[in-house]
Amino acid sequence: MLHQAVEQGRIAGAVALLWRQGTTRASYVGEQEPGGAPMRRDSIFRIASVTKPILAVAAMTLVEEGRLTLDGSVEPWLPELAGRRVLRSPLAPLQDTVAAERAITLRDLLTMRCGLGAMNFLPGPRAPLAAAMEDAGVAPGPFAFQGDSDEYMRRIGRLPLAHQPGERWLYHTASDLLGVLLARAEGRSLGAVLQERTLAPLGMTDTGFFTTESQLPRLTAACKAGPDGLLTVVDAAREGVFSRPPAFESGSAGLVSTADDLVALGRMMLARGRHGDLRVLGRTTVAAMVTDQITPAQKAASPFFPGFWESRGWGLGLGVVTNRDGPSGTPGRFGWDGGFGTSFWCDPAEDLIGVLLTQRFWDPGWQALYESFWNGVYAALD
Repeated sequence: MLHQAVEQGRIAGAVALLWRQGTTRASYVGEQEPGGAPMRRDSIFRIASVTKPILAVAAMTLVEEGRLTLDGSVEPWLPELAGRRVLRSPLAPLQDTVAAERAITLRDLLTMRCGLGAMNFLPGPRAPLAAAMEDAGVAPGPFAFQGDSDEYMRRIGRLPLAHQPGERWLYHTASDLLGVLLARAEGRSLGAVLQERTLAPLGMTDTGFFTTESQLPRLTAACKAGPDGLLTVVDAAREGVFSRPPAFESGSAGLVSTADDLVALGRMMLARGRHGDLRVLGRTTVAAMVTDQITPAQKAASPFFPGFWESRGWGLGLGVVTNRDGPSGTPGRFGWDGGFGTSFWCDPAEDLIGVLLTQRFWDPGWQALYESFWNGVYAALD
């Protein structure tokens, strides 16, 4: 299927890695960029929103150590979020606000209920807050904010919240706020925090916010399909966004990684927090992370992709499957996908981890490939 997608020009290349009950199978097809070097098993991809589960693991290690509390205010580290004003409704004018009923908590950030996020899923006319976020340069998008984290927080601090803290689910921005929180709480860069608490313990040596000179030959190019279906390069490897350290380390979508690194993350989660002889997280912590935290009322008030909430939920930093809606829709399955064309899911019932890495921006064509891949994986299970 992946070879066919390459031959048809739907993707330049892909890496697929499946781990099940201790056995790993890998496929790598095509090229790292159109007309470029052959794809490798260890090719490096912009994983976009698959960053979010990695960030959540680091956050929960701090919770276990008592350095952060799930239901404590984030204001000691993010004072820009103090004294919030809240829109009377998400589509209200920016001046039509009331006072926040309580402070934003770490749980709000992990569950995307902080009051800020992607406004384009709301029905009706374009929200004034969406325009304000775009004008401020902090609206969700494929690439990270261009300034540093302090400037990001200053701009966020000038905006009202779309809803009261904890009231609804609103995608994306909470993870960028969480990234700033972790860096400030530890007094180091977010990259250093992730390295100590997630990446180094799991041996994820090719995961980070940019590629080094030695890694750069393995970095794939990000592509987008035009109206004619032809792929064009949006972000090249050399001289591209991820060829150098960023000004802002985005906790929502800023990491690059490999298929094997992501399988290491999944194996730890399936092992309920263990990685070999090392315990990275407590088993009850992992259980909480992969439990749906969003209430039916909150789902009803939180538009996302059509039909999403019928079979999906959101835990502490990642997506969870709640109802079977197809061959791959095993309840209890957890993970997430990224807008650059990446997918990472773990299935405890099947003792299965699946990773699909491409670099075609998410669109209907990529969605069809994604669904065929996962349905094919489950059709092949014995």
